[in-house]
Amino acid sequence: MIKIINNWFQRHFSDPQVVFLVIFLVLSFTIVLLFNDTLTPVFSAIVIAYLLEGIVAIFSRLIKHRLASVILVFVGFLASLMITLFVITPLLWDQITDLISDTPKYIEQGRQLLLRLPQNYNFISEESITVLISQIQSEVTSMGKTVLTFSLNSIQGSITIMIYLILAPLLVFFFLKDKEKILNWFLHFFPENTQLSTRVWEEMDQQIGNYVRGKFWEITIISAICFTTFTFLGLKYALLISFLVGLSVVVPYIGATLVTIPVALIAFFQWGWTSDFAWLMIAYGIIQALDGNVIVPLLFSEVVNLHPVAIIVAILFFGGLWGFWGIFFAIPLGTLVNSVIRAWPSIPDEEELSVSES
Repeated sequence: MIKIINNWFQRHFSDPQVVFLVIFLVLSFTIVLLFNDTLTPVFSAIVIAYLLEGIVAIFSRLIKHRLASVILVFVGFLASLMITLFVITPLLWDQITDLISDTPKYIEQGRQLLLRLPQNYNFISEESITVLISQIQSEVTSMGKTVLTFSLNSIQGSITIMIYLILAPLLVFFFLKDKEKILNWFLHFFPENTQLSTRVWEEMDQQIGNYVRGKFWEITIISAICFTTFTFLGLKYALLISFLVGLSVVVPYIGATLVTIPVALIAFFQWGWTSDFAWLMIAYGIIQALDGNVIVPLLFSEVVNLHPVAIIVAILFFGGLWGFWGIFFAIPLGTLVNSVIRAWPSIPDEEELSVSES
């Protein structure tokens, strides 16, 4: 048994490049897990820098000056940030406030609907409906306490957000401006012979850039299509629901399933079992099909494809370890694991050598 383990270790870990890559990955994941909350502005800035890097590259080819391109793109980013903060965010907050104020009415409608179920279906008892209603009321009360706690802590949260709004744009600017300097500084800590790490990094750098930019455009396109459709059909809270549907694409498969629940509930409480409800759900289904069969293949054609099972496992695993950022980067991190496995050198054992020689 010891000999088998020793042979396996010699085959897969005898290369110094492999040892360095393992140490680097373990150290990186440890730092991320230990300082997740502290480094949130850094992670946000890295994502935005990846997003803007493609635009900077286009401007650099046109005007032949990277610093000028970075400044132009950064000014456009700040303008977009201001529009989001002072135009879109207040509209979203108004719709959230309206939804909270309308929630008691929706709860009463749902309660009346549930109380009518035993009359229409004999296999449903009044006792089970009463228990279900009490559980729903308990959950709503718990959610109300959570909202109250959030409002009491809003001052501290606002200060944190303001700090992030200052730090993150500054980090984005320096990540774009001094990209080569920062990468060269990191390379000083690397040994000279790092072909394996370089190969994995080059592939991951390209994949993360393509993924972040593709995911941004997917969120934007889906949100815009949903807002236009929901507004045309007259759905309440169209901006808020569209924003949630757009964000749901961050979590493949799972997000689309979960966000369908609030869309259907709000449409049902607004219209009931009517043709308006049917038309909205049909339109929503077409949007989801359009996303999965047209938008995603177009935007992510250059991203390494992973099996749906691998994507779901990556979401569960990295989301459990790293929270939101683990969910967001689940596909790139899954791609990283796949890249390391494919690039991992393996030295054949003695039996394989004897077979090949014969």
